[in-house]
Formats: sequence, structure tokens, C-alpha cells
Amino acid sequence: MTKPNQNNDLMDKIVSLTKQRGFIFPSSEIYGGFANTWDYGPLGVELKNNIKRKWWRRFVHGREDIVGIDASLIMNPKVWEASGHLKNFTDPLVDCKKCHKRFRADHLLESSSIKPDLGTMKELPKELKECPECGGELTSVRKFNLMFKTFVGPVEDDSSVAFLRPETAQAMFVDFKNVVDSTRTGFPFGIAQIGKAFRNEITPGNFTFRTREFEQMEIEYFIPEKDWKKYFEHWLNEMKDWIKSLGIDEKEVVYREIEKDELAHYSKRTVDIDFMFPFGQDELYGLAYRTDYDLKSHAKLSGQDLSYLNPQTNEKFIPHVIEPTWGVDRTLLAVLVSSYTEEEAPTADGKTEKRVVLKLPKDLAPYQVAILPLSKKEELSKPARELANKLRDYFSVNYDETQSIGRRYRRQDEIGTPCCVTFDFETLKDKAVTVRDRDSMKQERIKIEELVDYLKKKL
Repeated sequence: MTKPNQNNDLMDKIVSLTKQRGFIFPSSEIYGGFANTWDYGPLGVELKNNIKRKWWRRFVHGREDIVGIDASLIMNPKVWEASGHLKNFTDPLVDCKKCHKRFRADHLLESSSIKPDLGTMKELPKELKECPECGGELTSVRKFNLMFKTFVGPVEDDSSVAFLRPETAQAMFVDFKNVVDSTRTGFPFGIAQIGKAFRNEITPGNFTFRTREFEQMEIEYFIPEKDWKKYFEHWLNEMKDWIKSLGIDEKEVVYREIEKDELAHYSKRTVDIDFMFPFGQDELYGLAYRTDYDLKSHAKLSGQDLSYLNPQTNEKFIPHVIEPTWGVDRTLLAVLVSSYTEEEAPTADGKTEKRVVLKLPKDLAPYQVAILPLSKKEELSKPARELANKLRDYFSVNYDETQSIGRRYRRQDEIGTPCCVTFDFETLKDKAVTVRDRDSMKQERIKIEELVDYLKKKL
């Protein structure tokens, strides 16, 4: 549940900037949109992919104890029976009898500082029976399963019911035996996955924060039970280091221990990592100790042996699991919030004006280098394009020759490009270009033959 914060002005600026500059668009906008669905535009998909690549390099390629998979979105329905999702994956729902809007009952209680009892709650207190939107009467509380139901095959009956996966985790448990049998992983070890998940949220919102279709980066790290506290702390520290590497403002991060009576049915300990978004404090990441719940449940329902045989000791056991979870969309939003900066910048006439700049980490920026010829004239544009094509072998490059150089600098600032390279008429003589740093706005004259090495060091 979101804790109020509220800098709606900042949120509005970020939503406007991301649409104007091609990061995030409302989905199906020409048809009036589709509630709480968003499309990542040319720059948004680059930023999103850079986040995912950075995560995969760090936690899969950067470690010898983690391997990756890419599993199906639609799985055998028995997977969700064993995992507990068919029974437990619900939210408490109330409807307004007048305006017909729907609300999560637990959110209504928490907004009034009342701690909900999700197990027994059937009616809201009398003082909360009025709709917060129109004042109409609210219905009794009923449970609402969050999984998207679909049908596999041509006949829509009970035998063909399936679900879009509500999390990526279960595939890593279901594929546990195949991974162990087909790889030479030691123990403990982890399975990682990046992929889409789907939840039929009652009240999605806050831009891309809570949507019905979203992307997760998850690891299931299999351990001996006796070492769970050690590995829980290990992964908590890993997540803290990851946050630092993203440039996310650590002063805006809150580590929240989940109380025992609020833990998920599979968890013995969970820490939610919250971020102070402009709309309030809410969950960014999660870290859970899932015990051996999942492997035991799948072994029982499938009849398969999902134990692990230690080749050194010949000990056979069901591993326990530490699960760090990162939301891709929430990561991107937190990065945008932390990077968005407004500051006074000098102008050519000696005055100052407001400059908007996304101070993205250089390895996350959609474009690392912008090539800006001072003129559209062929004598400049042709060699400038040749330089841009050369640099594309090493960096993500944007070529821009439209508008004044000052306006082009401002555009590159707004999309977070770390380095702008100006190709001017002097370049034709001295074979050098001007490189402008995004954050400091300092400019250096660099020989073209030295440019690649210079930018590699800088980036």
C-alpha cells in the first residue's frame, strides 16, 4: 500500500517528458487508450533493455553459481494449484453500488490507519462504508483472484482452462530438476529469469508503477536450510549494491521488514525494499525466504523427485530457497525519478535559463553519444554521418542536425545522453571535434583519431 508523499508536480513532469521524448506512450492511444497500459517508445525500450542487460551481466554472466532460463508464459494449470495461487492469490474487493467503481478493501483500511485482517474480513467498518469517489454505499468484501484466465485449444470448457503466469518464479521450481541434470552447477546455486507476468489488479495506477502486464527479473537461489540467514543477508547486500549502481537516490530507499502475520503463505521472512516515488512510498523490490515450500509442493502434486543429491556427501534433500525479485518497470520509473533534474544553466548571451536533464548512469542512457553537425550543409553533414557510423561500432549513437545547436544540446540533456560531439567547420581543417559533457556542460576539443579511446574512458 502506498504511503503518501506527494510531489504530483514532479510526477506530471516525468509523464510529460517521457511521452514527448519517446520513452513511454499510452497504449492504444489512437482508440482512446486502454486503462493503465503503456508502450515503451524508441528511447524507453533502449533504457529498459539496458537495465535488463546490466542485471543479466551482473547476476548471471558475472557469477559462476547462477544460470538462466526463459520459460513459457502459459503453463500447466497444475503448476498454479501446487504453488497455492489458485487458492491464495486473491485481493479483498468491494464495489460501489452507485458509481460501480472497485476498490481494494485493505487499501481503504490502511488509508485510515486500520490494520486489515485479510483472513477474516467480510465487512468494512461503518465509517468506511461510503465510496471515496461518490459517497455511495460499498458492498461486502469478497475475494478476487488476480490471475488472468484463458483457454487452450478450440473448445472453451473446464478442461481447457489455463492462466497467464502471475509470476516468473514457478517455472524455475518446475525446471529445477532439468537444470540440475543438464548443467554442472555446484551447490548452492541459482536460476535466473527475466520475463513478463500478468495480474488482474483491482486498482492499477500511478503511471507504470502498478499495471496488469509487467516484467520481472528474478532469481531462485537454492541453499541448505541451515544457511538461510547467511544467504538472506548476502542477497540483501547484493540488492543494495544494485540500487547504488543504478544511480537511484539511496536516501529515498526504505528497507521494510514484513511482519509475521502479513507474510505470504510460502515465506518465513520477507523484506520489501520501498522507494519514495513522487506519489508515495511503495514497493520497488522484494527479498523472500521461501523455505522448501515450492519444491515440496510441486514434488507432491507431480509425483516427481525434486530433491538434490550432494555428490560430495551423497546427502539427498529438498533445497530451501532465497528469492530476490526486481521489477523492471518499477526500476525504470525509480531511475527516471532519481535522474530527473532541473537546474539553472548559462546561455550564450551571459544569462541563465532552466535546464532539464536526465542524469542517467552512462551505461543506462538510451544514447551514449550524440553527433551534432553545426550545419546541415553537405560539407559538414556527410563527414559527420561517417563519424556517427564509425562510432556505432562502439557506442549507442544518435545523429541530430535539426534546430540550433543550443536546442539540440537541451534535447540531448532531456533524454540523458552523456556526451555530445559537435562537428563544425573548424573540424574540416583541424580534424578535431568538440565533446560536451552532459552533467558539467564542459567542452573539450578532441582529435577525431583519438575520439573512440577518449569516449571509451569517459563512458
